[in-house]
Amino acid sequence: MTTVREASYQVLRSLGVTTFFGNPGSNELPFLQGFPDDFRYILALQEGAGLAMADGYAQSTGRPVLVSLHSAAGVGQAMGNLVNSWQAGTPLVLMSGQQYRPLITLQGMLTNHDATTLPRPLVKWSFEAPSPQAVPAALARAVACATTAPTGPVYLSVPLSDWNEPADTDNLPYLLGRPLAGRPIAERAALRGLAQRLDAAENPVLVLGPDVDAYGGWDAAVALAEKAGLPVKFGTYEYPRISFPTQHPCYQGTLGATVGQVREQLAPYDFVAWIGGAVLPYHAWQPGRYLREGTELVLVTADPDQAARSPLGAAIVGDPAEALNRLTELVTATRPLPEPMKRPAPVDISAFDIPTVTEAQFLQILADNHPDDTAWVFEAPSLGAWWDALPITRPNSFFCAAASALGYGLPAAVGVALAQPDRPIVALIGDGSANYSITGLWSAAQHHLDITYLILHNGAYQVLKDYGSWLGDDKLPGLNLPGIDFVDIAAGYGIPARSVGTTTELADALKQAFATPGPHLIQVQIADEPSTVFN
Repeated sequence: MTTVREASYQVLRSLGVTTFFGNPGSNELPFLQGFPDDFRYILALQEGAGLAMADGYAQSTGRPVLVSLHSAAGVGQAMGNLVNSWQAGTPLVLMSGQQYRPLITLQGMLTNHDATTLPRPLVKWSFEAPSPQAVPAALARAVACATTAPTGPVYLSVPLSDWNEPADTDNLPYLLGRPLAGRPIAERAALRGLAQRLDAAENPVLVLGPDVDAYGGWDAAVALAEKAGLPVKFGTYEYPRISFPTQHPCYQGTLGATVGQVREQLAPYDFVAWIGGAVLPYHAWQPGRYLREGTELVLVTADPDQAARSPLGAAIVGDPAEALNRLTELVTATRPLPEPMKRPAPVDISAFDIPTVTEAQFLQILADNHPDDTAWVFEAPSLGAWWDALPITRPNSFFCAAASALGYGLPAAVGVALAQPDRPIVALIGDGSANYSITGLWSAAQHHLDITYLILHNGAYQVLKDYGSWLGDDKLPGLNLPGIDFVDIAAGYGIPARSVGTTTELADALKQAFATPGPHLIQVQIADEPSTVFN
């Protein structure tokens, strides 16, 4: 007899979903019995950390990942980072164990009451199998839903008693390896019209979102910018991916956090082609027009909801990478490349051997010492658009929390490292962010991953202090974080760590970390200084 569990593993294997992340509970153990040798289970010590690891892995590989969560409590623990995955459109299949079917009506202990409601609205599809025999088909549907545009997480609840039931072997072959092409193609006439507007504009600009990188459009964006001589900006410093080389002469910086900042930054341009991300993703409201009078905008996105909620301009629904390739063919106007943007002035680090390191010094030293093929994970919001000072030169190299929900970066670095084992990973993590999911350090140590964690230790939620100042209050409570030593914490999880307070110590620590395989943590005593995020 083929069991539902065996049939489900056949379905997942045929779809290439063989890496699981999770933290098991009693409801999930029947699924994990007889775990196949060609699958791997990445253990996280807490479900929120596990989901972030899975997110980093899925984004890095471009493939769906299964996340095993424990009943209602595990789903609840994971939902903080699920906000980020939903915003990023990460193809995750969340599966939680339900009680025995006879105990669901009684609401026995560990029953997930109204299971399909719990993860909404943060999933594309939420389902509980109506019978044991429906589980393999539900898994196939979940993978298909997660990987079709707009991609995103889905949820499946499975009673623990289902796994040992007989499978529907008559119809199982239909589920195996079923291909599904799920990327929308933008209308040719609409793209031709966009190309004509780019040609006719006196001063156009190309604004790129995260889906350009996620959909494989990095090279196409470079080709379009170079052919048409377009300046390129990123839509916000909070986008979860970077889609263009930051040292390219066409790159002209990142749009700000407030309505006024963005209006001023886009004021010189008469036409904006915004491709691969939500339009105007402000962090802070200010009254006034979104754009100056005379500036027009067209959006290209794979997400119909992004197109519908855009507050202005025309919108074209389609694969942003494919659209960029076609626009490169269609544009005819050629302009000289823009003048390179003004970069931060080099910092004389030799003159500043004092017990703290400024952010400018930190970035200068990191720029001078990081490996060329580094992949970056970022969760230190007060740094702002730090990539203006550090080169990001290749695709699939930058990941951060798409919804700015803290607790993503530290464990997500584990997923990125597992997905890209031949690249060094640098995780820039604020001391406030690190505490949300510190257990991710254990997984990094257990897998001996080449991750260098740089904890920016200023003893505060600095970006919240900056926001409070912007709101007009410099004395808000609950924003200081005294008495935390990440060196001791890292040692407890098995990661070598040191604290540095001078530029010389930082440079030495970086060289040692990058020269030695395995995970490292460097606690950097950063000067308490306001950022420029809201200025």
